[in-house]
Amino acid sequence: MTLLLARSVLESLLDPARCLDALRRGFTAGPGGTAARRVVTKPPGEGTATALLPGVVEGVPAYTVKVNAKFPGSRPALRGVVCLHGLGTGELLAQLDSATVTAWRTGLAAALGTHALARPGASAVAVIGAGAQAELVLRGLSELREVRGLTVCDLDAARAADFAARHGARLDVPAAVAPDPRAAARDAEIVVMATWARSPLLDEADVAPGTHLTSLGADEPGKAELGAGLLEGARVVVDDVPLAAEMGVLADAGAGREAGTLGDLLRGQASGRLRDDEITVYAPVGLPWQDLALSWTAYTDARAAGAGVEFDFLA
Repeated sequence: MTLLLARSVLESLLDPARCLDALRRGFTAGPGGTAARRVVTKPPGEGTATALLPGVVEGVPAYTVKVNAKFPGSRPALRGVVCLHGLGTGELLAQLDSATVTAWRTGLAAALGTHALARPGASAVAVIGAGAQAELVLRGLSELREVRGLTVCDLDAARAADFAARHGARLDVPAAVAPDPRAAARDAEIVVMATWARSPLLDEADVAPGTHLTSLGADEPGKAELGAGLLEGARVVVDDVPLAAEMGVLADAGAGREAGTLGDLLRGQASGRLRDDEITVYAPVGLPWQDLALSWTAYTDARAAGAGVEFDFLA
């Protein structure tokens, strides 16, 4: 039997602290021996079709295959499923809503990278793009460090205001709305970007020395949030070097400034920030094993709680 886990079930089960632990274990685990594949194609229409496979984590007896439709003009913009298969038999253990899994694993993995690279005392956060992924970055980051101030910018001013009000109240911190990305980043120590931008929103003159930026939007060829000048002068960390290069994330980063992967940092095999006045960037593209880390956590919790709906595809 296959367990079907819809968004409402996943959101009732998933806990940020447990998911952060699962992702941290994945980043620090040994090599799985299976190369990650991210396939992006453009069928007729306004969107893209994306597949991530296989998701493998050392010690987890399962793997994932994720299939997404990404249509920026739709709400939600991302729809699809994550298939969780038993590693020994191939049994389809579960199907999970991919939008929820993607938001949680992307946002919380980004929170780990942000915390690892930002200055220890950095607490003033700017969010550019007030969507589901930014929600989870902020939730995860507040589990890892104190957030003392929040500024939000979004193309939809009402959505920015709602985001600022909700998270300002949740964290009991001052929260404001900025009219544009430059204004949002001006006084920030940490900048989180999660947009659909295809031309840079910020460059080196727009951020103060010592700022950390996490850029989630440049996960496909042709998308860009940060200018070449900023990237050339920053210390850039990614989640996977070959995939980041394939997606174009490293195209504007100077070869001498690219500092390796977040896994290298968390395993103590590479240095992160070297100076307080250094600008650092975490620019992940998202990896299949992260889908597994979240999906396996959700699946085991759902089985323990008797949650979800069982369905027999072979009936």
